[in-house]
Amino acid sequence: MFEMEDLGMCGKKERLLAGVIFIYLLCFSFRLMEYFILRTDESFWGEAFVHKMIGIVILFIGIRHYGFGAEEIGFTKSRAGQSLLAGIAFGFSVFIPAYFIEIIICIIQGKFLALDFYVSAYSVNGTVGRQAGFLFFAICIAGNIINVVMEEGVFRGLFQKILEKRYSFLLSAVTGSCLFGMWHIVAPARSYYDGTVSGSGFVANAVLLAVTSCLTGFKFAMMTSLTNSLYMAMGDHFVNNAIVNMLHVVSDTGTDELMVVRIAIAQSISFTAILVWYIRARRKK
Repeated sequence: MFEMEDLGMCGKKERLLAGVIFIYLLCFSFRLMEYFILRTDESFWGEAFVHKMIGIVILFIGIRHYGFGAEEIGFTKSRAGQSLLAGIAFGFSVFIPAYFIEIIICIIQGKFLALDFYVSAYSVNGTVGRQAGFLFFAICIAGNIINVVMEEGVFRGLFQKILEKRYSFLLSAVTGSCLFGMWHIVAPARSYYDGTVSGSGFVANAVLLAVTSCLTGFKFAMMTSLTNSLYMAMGDHFVNNAIVNMLHVVSDTGTDELMVVRIAIAQSISFTAILVWYIRARRKK
């Protein structure tokens, strides 16, 4: 009797995980199509937004299929604006010291010229393009809003809720975060396909993006668990993406040469702060 129950539970766990993998691969296939065929991020738009919009449609189909409500996966109505603003404020608070340290390093090296505000398309090989018109700022902001709704809704909302039906928060968050890390290898894969980076460069960039995105995804999962809402994570996620596209450190040898250092500092501060908050909250419970 117990063996049959155990087998039934294992079967349910496998089906839940298989459902998450299926949705992920479906979204990932549209991501590949946009990066390798449509290449909208290399066009006037400067954003790979088509697969994100399709992903939002898939998200709400998944919500209905699994019998969730939008609020149940984190799109709560209560204090939504407050949580969103808290996430935005938190995002800025960790990038302020990161920019400050980057500027100090440039000053010590005798290279710092200025901070510059314009829209650029981010690449793992550097920033490309420079647009200062209102339209491009609007496109950048809209693209990042679509991005955070899709990625937070799918990875920290739908996937987390599906997996937590049978797994612990920790295992569910780690699984979703690993998928989120793999989600980010497409850009360096395209660079390798186009011949703009070597095989070793592709591996280095892919590993760097996968690991940092996995840790960032886990931070967002903790944030969502702590607030019982996706909105704080969405606000923080928005700042993480938008600020590197808009605010640039200019030196006499180039622009954003220490971007990797800046992002590493900001994310280290951010991850540590949320981890401490999460551990303290768990101890109180």
